[in-house]
Amino acid sequence: MSSVAPRVRFAPSPTGMFHVGGARSALYNWAVARQSGGTFVLRIEDTDAARNQPEWIDGIISALASIGISEQDPAFEGPYFQSRNADRHREAAAQLAAAGKAYHCDCTREQLKERTGSEHLGYDGFCRERGLAYEPGRALRFRTPDDGETVVVDLVRGKPAFPNASIEDFVIARGDGSPVFLLANVVDDLDEGITLVIRGEEHLSNTPKQQLLWEALGAKAPTWAHLPVIVNEKRQKLSKRRDKVALEDYLADGYLPAAMMNYLMLLGWGPGDDVELRPYEELEQRFRVEDVNTSPAFFDVKKLTAFNGEYIRALSPEAFVQACEPWLTAPAAPWTPEAFDPAVFASVAPLAQSRLTVLSEITTYVDFLFLAEPVFDEGSWNKAMKAGAAELLRDARSTLESAEWAAEPLKAAMEAVAAQHGLKLGKAQAPVRVAVMGRTVGLPLFESLEVLGRERVLARLDAAPRRLAGE
Repeated sequence: MSSVAPRVRFAPSPTGMFHVGGARSALYNWAVARQSGGTFVLRIEDTDAARNQPEWIDGIISALASIGISEQDPAFEGPYFQSRNADRHREAAAQLAAAGKAYHCDCTREQLKERTGSEHLGYDGFCRERGLAYEPGRALRFRTPDDGETVVVDLVRGKPAFPNASIEDFVIARGDGSPVFLLANVVDDLDEGITLVIRGEEHLSNTPKQQLLWEALGAKAPTWAHLPVIVNEKRQKLSKRRDKVALEDYLADGYLPAAMMNYLMLLGWGPGDDVELRPYEELEQRFRVEDVNTSPAFFDVKKLTAFNGEYIRALSPEAFVQACEPWLTAPAAPWTPEAFDPAVFASVAPLAQSRLTVLSEITTYVDFLFLAEPVFDEGSWNKAMKAGAAELLRDARSTLESAEWAAEPLKAAMEAVAAQHGLKLGKAQAPVRVAVMGRTVGLPLFESLEVLGRERVLARLDAAPRRLAGE
């Protein structure tokens, strides 16, 4: 890359939730800007009035902030709004028409199909030399060079060349005179001084057209960098129709922003060693767009979840409690606000922290502490409550009643019950765990019994045999 500090841009449309692919593009642009003293320009491409929603604009800015891209950072510039540059877009279209680099066309789709025999062959240049003046309904087409090729300098893909003969005379302004996105995008990049465009590879096919427009407007085109497509486990491009793709959804499920940032940075690029888990600041400094791969990047949710678990375990105890708070105090929490006891949660938080992979799991780990009765997972109940479970539960209740109420003595008491029934501790404690906590997987049993308290534990051990008997 040039030694001149680059001006990069991220240009989302406010038409929906924030796609993880967009988040990756934003992070790569942010890294390039910050590591080189450059500028990250946020441009909201809001010209699709039918689909734009103001709340999506706020969502874009909020999502960027969640992954560390802040309006308060000196590298940040904007947001600019494409809709506010409409006059310049029209001016550029007029400039190209006046210079003979674009011409008006009144061909209909039906006429083109009749002439070419197909609606898929592209425009045939019929109006090139007709000298039509603008009238409503006449589109403006760019006059693509007949010969030669357009070479794109791409930091990821080298220098792909596109024969000009294969590029049709494409429309740059509609029949009502409004410029199309292709031209608006170029004019905005030109006016904002963009020197490097980092974006997804789905835009590569448009790049030779945009480069021709830059040159026709008398400007030097930026350097390009087209990132590999992101695919799911079936190696299909991530789609919001079938895949979970919104950054907001992952954050709402309890994926930590730091884990998301770390994982997204590795979708198509690596730091050059075997260390994947590292602070974003390190990834930012190591990142080189020239080292991005061209192969599709697999969005592996299992790997992301494993990353997230590691980040959760790395939190301080205080930070972990704070991170869990939105789920513990949410209206959707399974307990009433009065039933939740922050001190009780704090006492078991370290046990939960070592087991969680996403923060939204926290309620299922601790609900037995704050509900009058456990919520029974039927699969766990059926697995644990085999023949002899009622008798074992009664013996456990009798033995635990007189035990010292602390984790180690409670474990010793259950070991005695297990021996009495000729079972290993793991088998013997399963019915007790389900009777008291509602499921076979969760926090360590004996520490949980200690926190729950003698009275509530014994009451649940009394209730479980009755449930087994159908009472």
